[in-house]
Amino acid sequence: MKILVTGGAGYIGSTAVSILLDRGFDVNVIDDCSTGYAASVDSRATFFQKSILEPAALDYALQGCDAVMHFAAKSLVGESVVKPEIYWETNAYGSRLLLNAMRRNGVEKLVFSSTAATYGDSKENPITENSATSPTNPYGASKLAVDYMISAQSTAYGLSAASLRYFNVAGALKTENGWLAEKHNPETHLIPNLLRSTPESPMKIFGTDWPTPDGTCIRDYIHVVDLIEAHIKALENLTPGRHEIINLGSGGGYSVKEVLAAAEKVLGRSIPAIATDRRAGDPAVLVADISKARAVLGWQPERSLQSMVSDAWESF
Repeated sequence: MKILVTGGAGYIGSTAVSILLDRGFDVNVIDDCSTGYAASVDSRATFFQKSILEPAALDYALQGCDAVMHFAAKSLVGESVVKPEIYWETNAYGSRLLLNAMRRNGVEKLVFSSTAATYGDSKENPITENSATSPTNPYGASKLAVDYMISAQSTAYGLSAASLRYFNVAGALKTENGWLAEKHNPETHLIPNLLRSTPESPMKIFGTDWPTPDGTCIRDYIHVVDLIEAHIKALENLTPGRHEIINLGSGGGYSVKEVLAAAEKVLGRSIPAIATDRRAGDPAVLVADISKARAVLGWQPERSLQSMVSDAWESF
């Protein structure tokens, strides 16, 4: 089977490319490298350094493909608030162009890398696929719009699709050519920022008085390799004319202090961190219910928080 991976030069997309190739898939990649890195694309893949906003490039990249894994997106929540037009153009309009190109080229299978940000500040924990969707920023809203598009395409034209919704991805993949890891600029994720913490620039813990067992916020984390395993299982379980929404995560979540302790264990030393006030709008707990992923995909996460932190550290 030949797969087009959009956004295949990014952290998650490049990991997908490498794992798919190792599993015997043929892989095409399209990425404009506006946030990804050409050097991260496995040399065994056919790489088109083009934007999904270019219909002709999409047609070319889709030639001979049987399915698409769609990772191409802008994904910084803060940036989406101050530059919403970028998110509607790339995430929503870019996905619309991709769906059009897939139909033109007879490609009827899609696995979409969605986000649990579509649920917004949910009052349910854990969050299920039936929880209300009420995104609180243009990033989540633009991703939800894509889910609506995919559902309509499935109903109207028989597209086989799955949208995988998850919170925080961590860890790294070691390949023959080095590590595929997070290279965000700016870096907003907890684990890499903890590993880079110094006495001069300590990690900030936003609130230690939350209604949680240790007083710090609880968030859901998933190892990037487990995430891609779920994408492959979703591809293998697609149903014609059906769009499945499936949550992914750890199944329990981890507090900030638990992540800090795991990082200190990996480094073998204490990590500079200071407690500060809560951030406005932060919920105490955000955890995904992954029972549907277990039932429908036969998937569950295998890699621990310790593994996520250890792999991230090894990749530095």
